[in-house]
Amino acid sequence: MRAVPVEVVVIGAGQAGLSAAYHLRRRGFTPWPGEGAGAESFVVLDADTEPGGAWQHRWASLRMATVNGIHELPGFPVPPADPAASSRDVLPAYFRSYEDEFDLQVRRPVKVTGVAREDDDPEGRLLVRTDQGEWAARFVINATGTWTRPFWPYYPGQSSFRGRQLHVADYVSADEFAGQRVVIVGAGISAVQLLDEISHVAETFWVTRREPDWSDEAFDIPARVAAIAGVEDRVRRGLPPGSVISVTGMHWTPWARAAQARGVLVRHPMFTAIEPDGVRMPDGTLVEADVILWATGFRPAVDHLAPLKLRTKDGGIRVADGRALDEPRLFLIGYGPSQSTVGANRAGRAAVRAIVADRARVAA
Repeated sequence: MRAVPVEVVVIGAGQAGLSAAYHLRRRGFTPWPGEGAGAESFVVLDADTEPGGAWQHRWASLRMATVNGIHELPGFPVPPADPAASSRDVLPAYFRSYEDEFDLQVRRPVKVTGVAREDDDPEGRLLVRTDQGEWAARFVINATGTWTRPFWPYYPGQSSFRGRQLHVADYVSADEFAGQRVVIVGAGISAVQLLDEISHVAETFWVTRREPDWSDEAFDIPARVAAIAGVEDRVRRGLPPGSVISVTGMHWTPWARAAQARGVLVRHPMFTAIEPDGVRMPDGTLVEADVILWATGFRPAVDHLAPLKLRTKDGGIRVADGRALDEPRLFLIGYGPSQSTVGANRAGRAAVRAIVADRARVAA
């Protein structure tokens, strides 16, 4: 089957992908097929069966009042919502309305299996291979985020544990741990939020590799700019992106204060091994556990880009201003400094501006 020619393929329909699609629409591109199909067309491919990006997979108890970092999509405000409403009910519905409002015609479920160069021509096309055929694109905007790639660190004896192990990506509700002892691993926002939630119904034991660097200052615009600059420098050098928290430290949140007030925000050093009945601490003691909850973050979902051979020896992809330095036809948004919702919006706009500028240069 011949690859379908299209100007831009957007991979992923989360915050970053929908932002890019919106700006493509504003610049006169149309969803394929349609008027201008080919030279002025784009297509959005999404692996999920429903709209909502990662929000549809978040745990049910994550309420609108406790969601960290919501930022509306461009040109369409988030509707008023009950603070007690589940984010995975409110936000996917908002994403669905957004797709309809701007007629983005997202194709789903479509799984992208690989992105490769069609030939050696640097002005040629990139082949986007999927489980439903191929697209030949002048530009690819990769907006696949991180949610589908939960990171599980390895520790000796991990497979011997007789209790339950799960990642934050698999978390549903604190109720399933009632009356148990839960070891929570991780120093990020999710770890502290779930520590506060689970500690109401279970005994919790919180471990991190390093002592969290708590900040009493608000996570304001200057702090965000500093965080983004730190991560941006990493991806420009081809290092794995890392997290914003690794640059800024932890800021006090309502749930962190609540956990502290109840005496459960007690950090312990990382265990050295996992045993059938619990975890072995550095001082040799065994902490018995029924559950180990890994709140250890996520990695960029970019395995489908492997045919382009962009990974550096350090394991990252060299990116500047959202563009792959070693393959300028590829944009990575929602990657590194644009992982936040506001960053994803800006990255979508910047990618489309760069595409329009490239097209104008070639046409001149």
